[in-house]
Amino acid sequence: MYADIIVDISAENLDKTYQYSIPDALVDTAVPGTPVVIPFGRGNRSIKGFIVGLSDIPKIDQDKIKPIKSIEGKANSIDSRMIALAWWIKEQFGSTMNDALRTVIPVKRSVEAKLSKTIKSLEEPEKLTCRLEEAEKKHHVAKVRFLTELISSGSLDYGLVTGKLGISTALIRKFTEEGVITVETNRVYRNPFNGTDRNGYVKPVLNPGQRSIADEIIGDLESGIRRDYLIHGITGSGKTEIYMEVIDKVLEQGRQVIMLIPEIALTYQTVKRFYMRFGDRISIINSKLSGGERYDQYLRAKNGEADIVIGPRSALFTPFPNPGLIIIDEEHESSYNSESAPRYKAGAVALKRAEMENASVILGSATPSMESYTMAKAGRLKLFTLDKRAGNASYPHIHVVDMRKEMKEKNRSIFSRKLKELISEKLEKHEQSILFLNRRGYSGFLSCRSCGKVIKCPHCDISLTVHNDSTMVCHYCGYTIPLMDTCPDCGSKYMASFGIGTQKVEEMLKNDFPGADVLRLDADTTKKKNGYEEVLSKFANQEADILIGTQMIVKGHDFHNCTLVGILMADMSLFVPDFRSGERTFQLLTQASGRAGRGSKAGDVVIQTYNPDNYCIQTAARADYLTFYSDEMALRRTMDYPPARCMLVISIEDKDEAKADEAARGLATRIRTYFSYEKEMRKILGPVPGTPAKANDLYIRIIIIKAGDYGLLLRIKNDTEQFLRTDFDDENAVSAGFTFN
Repeated sequence: MYADIIVDISAENLDKTYQYSIPDALVDTAVPGTPVVIPFGRGNRSIKGFIVGLSDIPKIDQDKIKPIKSIEGKANSIDSRMIALAWWIKEQFGSTMNDALRTVIPVKRSVEAKLSKTIKSLEEPEKLTCRLEEAEKKHHVAKVRFLTELISSGSLDYGLVTGKLGISTALIRKFTEEGVITVETNRVYRNPFNGTDRNGYVKPVLNPGQRSIADEIIGDLESGIRRDYLIHGITGSGKTEIYMEVIDKVLEQGRQVIMLIPEIALTYQTVKRFYMRFGDRISIINSKLSGGERYDQYLRAKNGEADIVIGPRSALFTPFPNPGLIIIDEEHESSYNSESAPRYKAGAVALKRAEMENASVILGSATPSMESYTMAKAGRLKLFTLDKRAGNASYPHIHVVDMRKEMKEKNRSIFSRKLKELISEKLEKHEQSILFLNRRGYSGFLSCRSCGKVIKCPHCDISLTVHNDSTMVCHYCGYTIPLMDTCPDCGSKYMASFGIGTQKVEEMLKNDFPGADVLRLDADTTKKKNGYEEVLSKFANQEADILIGTQMIVKGHDFHNCTLVGILMADMSLFVPDFRSGERTFQLLTQASGRAGRGSKAGDVVIQTYNPDNYCIQTAARADYLTFYSDEMALRRTMDYPPARCMLVISIEDKDEAKADEAARGLATRIRTYFSYEKEMRKILGPVPGTPAKANDLYIRIIIIKAGDYGLLLRIKNDTEQFLRTDFDDENAVSAGFTFN
C-alpha cells in the first residue's frame, strides 16, 4: 500500500503530494488524516506530514519510493481531523481528494496580516521633558513635535506619528536605539461586522414550549450524551432563542459552536441578534468577505479567539479546536447542497463531523426536508415540535386567489384584485408589505393560462422542459413530444411559458400605487458589499412601504410592521423538472407566509395561483406540514424517489458532444450489466440530456440510478470512477460528477 502525503497544509499547496510506501506494521493505522514522519529530500531529513490519500498503485518507479518512518499518533490536530473529513467527503460524494481538501481548507495563508503599531515611551516624563527642552534650544522642530505628543499621551499610534505628525522613520529608529521608545506590533483582525450598541439588551424569557426543548438538550449536554436533534417549529415560534440558550451551555463547557444560515441576506439580522447576546465572541464567514477578512476569521477560530461562527455552507469547515455544537437553521434549504465538486450535502457532512468531534447537531425549520423528517420518524434525530408563535403573535390569514378566475373576469394584471385591495389597506394604516416573486427553478415549463394545465411527462410525473427546437423533453427519462399550441384539456390557445422579473414588478407597482415607497432586493440592488444590509435595514427601519424580491426576502427575516405578504406566481416552482418541486413549493409558500404578522398586528397573505386545489398549495395555506409530508411521501414511494429510495445522478460532461454520448452510453451499459443482479436495484434511467443539456461549452448527459441500498450506489460510483480511468486515456478523458439524493 502507498500513501499520498502532504507536508504543507495550505490551499496553494494541496496538489503537492508525495507518495510513500506504508510498512506492513503501519497498514492498519495509516489512514487519511494521520500525522506521519517521513524522510524528505536528498538528505532524508525527518519532517512531519499528513496522509491525504491511499492507493495500491505506485505513481513512480517503486525503487524510488521511500517508506514512512513512523506514525505520530492519532489524527487529533485540527488539520488531521479536517483531512479525515475531506477523505470521507471524497468517498461518500465522489470527487478528487484535492477538491475535497480545498473545500475543507479553503483559506490561503498568503493573505497579508493586518498589523497595528504603537509607539510607547520607556523614559519617565521628567527625562522626556529634558529632551524636549534640549530639542527646543536646538530648533529641532520634528523632535519637538514628536516629544510634545509623546509626553502628552504616553503612547502614540505609529500611523499617526508618520502621517499627521510627519515624523520620519529614521527619527523613530534613532529614539528606539537610544532606548527612549519602543514600537509594539500587534495583529489586528479585520472585522466584517461593526457591531452594535449592546446597552439595554435583555435576555429573552423562554415560553414553556421553548423552555422544555432547551432544558432537554441542555440536560443531554450536562450528562455527556451525544445526540442530534430536529426542531420543527412554525415560523415565528422562537427557534433562535432556543439555539442561543443551548449555545450558552456549550460555551460554559469550553467548546465552540458553528451556526449555519442559508443566505448571505440573513447574515446581518442573525448576527445582530447573536452579537447582542454574545458580543465579540462571534465570528462571521461568508462569500462576501474580502480575502483578508475571511482569513482573519479563520485565524480567530483556529486560535481559539472566537467561540461562535455564523455563516452559510462553507462555515461548516471552521477549524475550531473543540466544536461542541453545529446548528443548521432553515435546514431544508437547497443552498446547503453544493452544486460543484464535491457535490456534498451540508446536513450529512455536519452529522459526520459532529460524530468525529463528539459534538451534537441541531436542525431547525418550519418546513423540514423530507429526508430530515424521515430520519426523525425513524429515531435517528430527536424530534421536537413548536406549534405556536412566540409572544402574542398569531398566524396570518391566508387568501388563496385563483388566477384563472381573475383572467376570466378581465383582470390581466399580475396583481389580483384581492392583493391590490390589501396593499391599499396596508398603505393607509402605514403598515408594510412584502411581494415575493416565486422564481425558484424556473426553466420554461408550458402551462395553460385558462385552466392551469401543466404539460408533464407521463412516465415521471415531472413537467416537460421547453426547448428552442420547438420540442418538450423530460430530463429524467428522455420522453419527447412537439411543442403544443393548444391545451389538451380545455382546448385553449393560451399556452405560455412565461417569466417576469423584479424590475417589471416594481414598475407595475409604482404605476398602481404611485405614492408608495418601494425597495427591491435582487442581484442588481445588492452588488455592493453591504447591499443586503442596506436594503434590509431600510425596510426594518420602516423607510419603505413595500419590499419586492425573490427567495432571499422570505427566509428567516423578522419585520414586525410587515402585515402583508403577496406571493406572485406561486406555481412557478411547482412544475419545474425536479422530483422535489412540490416539496420546495410547499416550503417557499409556508416560509413566505411566515413573514407576515410577526408582531402584535394581524397579518394577511395572498397566494396567487393557477392551481388552487394542488395539495402543496392547500397544505401550505393551512401551514399543515404533517398532511403535506404524508401526501408527498406517498408520491415518493410510488415513484421510487428519495427518501423512499436512494438515488444517484451521474453527470458526464465533455466539450465533444459525440464523446459525451459515447461515454454515457458505455457507462449505462456497464451499470446495467454489472449491477442488474443486485436485489436492491430498482431503476436505471438514461442516459438523457442534462438540465441544461449544454453549459459553459460542455455537453452534459445524465444517468439516474434508484436503489434501496446507499452502499450499492457508492459501489456504482467507485466503479464509474474506475471505468473512466481505465477506458479513457488522458487525452480522451471525460469528466463525471456524482449527486447523491
